[in-house]
Amino acid sequence: MLTTLVAHPVGWGWGWGPGPWFLLFPLFWFTLIALFFAFGARRHRRWDAEQRGLYSERRGTGGARAVLAERFARGEIDESEYRARLEVLLASDAPST
Repeated sequence: MLTTLVAHPVGWGWGWGPGPWFLLFPLFWFTLIALFFAFGARRHRRWDAEQRGLYSERRGTGGARAVLAERFARGEIDESEYRARLEVLLASDAPST
């Protein structure tokens, strides 16, 4: 019986085999890993922007505060004007109860 199994014409040399289907498994894993890195990079960019104050999903004034800080750093506005405008932004950012 063992000789029958060994001599059976199923294998690579007789035209049988996995065919093109064996490419699907590596392609699936490559796609899954690429999506993982893409979403991870997107989350990292958003986190980095939040840390620098350029993006805020919960607050609508994150971009305004960044622009205000940039104008102050360039010297377009002085410290008193910067603090006054920042107070207005922070007051509008506070939740109303």
